Amino acid sequence: MNRNITFLVNKSEITAGTRGASLGPEAIIAAARKKGSELFGVNDLLWIKDENYRLDLPVKYPHAKKIEGLLSVFHEVSNTLNKVYKENRFPIILAGDHGSAGGTIAGIKAAFPEKRLGVIWIDAHGDLHTPYTTPSGNMHGMPLSTALGEDNLECRRNDIAEDVVALWEGLKNVGVKGAKVLPEDLIFIGVRDTEPEEDALMERHGIKNFTVSEVNTNGAKQIAQQCLDRLSSCDLIYVSFDVDSMDPEETSHGTGTPVPKGLSVNEARELLTAFSRSPKLIALEVVEVNPCLDEKVNKMAETAHDLIESVVSVMNEL
Repeated sequence: MNRNITFLVNKSEITAGTRGASLGPEAIIAAARKKGSELFGVNDLLWIKDENYRLDLPVKYPHAKKIEGLLSVFHEVSNTLNKVYKENRFPIILAGDHGSAGGTIAGIKAAFPEKRLGVIWIDAHGDLHTPYTTPSGNMHGMPLSTALGEDNLECRRNDIAEDVVALWEGLKNVGVKGAKVLPEDLIFIGVRDTEPEEDALMERHGIKNFTVSEVNTNGAKQIAQQCLDRLSSCDLIYVSFDVDSMDPEETSHGTGTPVPKGLSVNEARELLTAFSRSPKLIALEVVEVNPCLDEKVNKMAETAHDLIESVVSVMNEL
C-alpha cells in the first residue's frame, strides 16, 4: 500500500556540542532543489517549533545542558506526531541533532500506547548516557535512555541538582509514563564510539549491536532481515538514522561527531530501503547533518537527500 508521507522538519540543535545541525534539514531541502527533485514539493511538510534561542543563554545545568528546552521540544515533537497519525499519514522526520529523537519515540508510543515498539538505531554512537553518567552534559547522547526509562545509577559519576532530576523525570514521562521501549526491542547498527557507562548498560541488558564489520561481511540486506527477525514480536518499528553512521571519508565530515570506518553509502541505502518495505515501519528519522562542518560544500546533505529519495521511491512502490 502507498504511504501518505509527511516530512516533519525539526531544526532543534540544543542538545549537540557543536553548532550548525539546525541548518541540516534545510540543507537537505536545498540539495533536493539543486538536483531538481520534487521530493519536498509533492509531499507535505510540517515545521516543528524549536527552542534554539536557548543556545544564546547561559547553561544552567552542566550535566544536562538545555534540558529545560529539550522537555519543550519533546512535547512539540510528540504532539505533532499525534496529529500526523490521526490524519493517517506516515512521518519522515528531518531533525537537527539526535537529542529530540526521544520525543519522537514518546510521540509514537503516545499514539499507539498498546503497541509494542521496536527501535533500530543506525548510528556511530550509543546515545545511552544519562545526566548521572554523561562526561559532556550534551543531551544528544541521552535520547535512548529517556525511551528506556533508564538512569544507569550503577555507573553514576555525577551528582545532579534536584531541578535536573525533576526535568529528567519529565523527559522520561512525555507521551506515556515510563519506558516506551524494552531493551530487547532496541537494536544498534554501526555503533563504534561508546563510553564505558554505555558499554556496561548494553552488556547488562544484552542490547544487540550489528557492527560495521558484520554489515561488511554479511551484507546489509541480511543484517536488515536479522533485525526484522529479532523484532518479530514487535507491532511497530521506528528507524532512526544518524548520518555519522556512515564513513566520513566517503561522505564528508558534515556532522557533529564523525567517526572513521563507518557504513558505506550503499550499505546505508540497502538498510533503509529494506526497513522501508516492512509493513511494521511507523516512522523514519534522519538526523545530524551539519553543513557548517562540511568540507565538501553540501555533500552530507546531498547524500542524505539521495537516501531519503530512495526510501520514498520504495514506499511509493508498495
